[in-house]
Order: sequence, then C-alpha cells, then structure tokens
Amino acid sequence: MTQTQSIQSTDDGPGAQGAPLLEVRDVAVHFGGVKAVDGISLELQPGKIYGVLGPNGSGKSTLLGAMTRLTPMTRGAFLLDGVDYSRRPARSVHGMGIARTFQTVRLLEDRSVRDNILLGLDNASRAVRKGASARVEEVMERLGVRDIQRVRPDELSYGMQRRVEFARAIISRPRLLLLDEPTAGMNTAEREEIGALMRQLLDEGVTQFLVEHDVQMMVDTCDELFAMNFGKLIAHGTPGEVVRHPAVQEAYLGKGADRDA
Repeated sequence: MTQTQSIQSTDDGPGAQGAPLLEVRDVAVHFGGVKAVDGISLELQPGKIYGVLGPNGSGKSTLLGAMTRLTPMTRGAFLLDGVDYSRRPARSVHGMGIARTFQTVRLLEDRSVRDNILLGLDNASRAVRKGASARVEEVMERLGVRDIQRVRPDELSYGMQRRVEFARAIISRPRLLLLDEPTAGMNTAEREEIGALMRQLLDEGVTQFLVEHDVQMMVDTCDELFAMNFGKLIAHGTPGEVVRHPAVQEAYLGKGADRDA
C-alpha cells in the first residue's frame, strides 16, 4: 500500500483559504514498538467540518488525544493560529479554545447532568464563565437534556450520556471542537440531530474535527475527509473522493469492496 496519498485538488487544498486554524506537523505517538501515529501532517482551515476515517487501531483517537495534549507525543508539533502549544498542559490547551468529546464517555457519575456540563467551563475565558447560568440553559436546550438536568449520568442511556458530553464540550464556546464518535449508541434520528447541530455550530464559527464509524454521517456532514491506516494518512479530499479512494476501500471497507458503492 502507498503512503500518504493526497487527492485534494489544488484549488481546494490545505492553505488555499489563508492561514490555517490548526497545523499538525509530523506528529508521532509511539507506545514502545507500536507506532499508533506515525508522522501525521495536516492543516485545518477555519469554518469547516473535517472527518477522519480508518479501521479500528488506525490511530484516529490517539491523534485526537495528542491534539489536546492528553496523550504524550514522541515527536512533532501542534500550532493553533500559528502558536505552538505542543508542550503546554491539557488544561492550558482547553483555555486556548479547543474542546473535545471522548471515544468512551467520561462523566462524573456522582454529579448531576447540569453539574457535568458546567465542568466544561473550567479554564474557559472570564467572559464565558460570567454567563455560565444562561449558557448552561442554552446548551441543555440544544442537546435536549434540560428535563434530565438533575439526573445522574449513570441513570441515563448511553446515547443520552453522549448528549451530555457533547453539551459539556460546547459550553465553553470553543473555536475548535474535536469529536470522537459523538453519535455512538444513538439511533438514526438522534444521529441526524447531532449532524444538524454540528452544521449549526459551524455557522457559529466552530471548526470541527470528527472521528466517526458511521461513514454515511461523515459523507453527509463533513466538508473534507482524511483517512488513516497503521498510524499514517492514506488519503485526503472531499467525502466522495475519499470513500472511493482505492487505499481507503482496501483499508477501511475491506479489500475487494465495491469501489462504485
């Protein structure tokens, strides 16, 4: 299989719209002899929803962890608006305007839904924290969890826990939102609601980077896709281009898959 195969057109390629919001420069995350992420470089322009496809173990969630400084890097650099934050602690990164959800829900089970959402304001700007009461009401309404705000997360379905985590991520008004399988455990209608919310957030200036196994949702929601396998990028382009790319068909959909599907 070939290494990175960019299929993005010159007109729409990274950097064509000006300075990127986020730059990922030759980032590697190795766990002993396992190269979970192995020399990834990419750029995220503001005002888009990006997605990353790849089979289990391809390094997608590890990359998100490194982006938020929760996973130590072996080498490389991350720049937000040209500022290198590669050695900053995770708490500082959140204060810069980067928020995320996790592959496995991480909520405090002994705290209410409302309290869990408010935790997303830790390290937010003073202006955002000043309007905490109004902001929490807004995000609970948007995610449909207002009526369960006094309930503990361990009393909720997995899909509802996902909604709470999404609310916690957006309450700080992030500029860059990293989403790790945000619709896992949701039915089709719920996934469509989250997809619509993502487009609304984009209209409000929130650039997004999505890891999701629902290929159709990625195609319907994302402006551009990346594909990974064995810790490396293997394709980048429009959703239609990427899902039909031979390397992606082989790595993600299985060797011999119908490339016209």
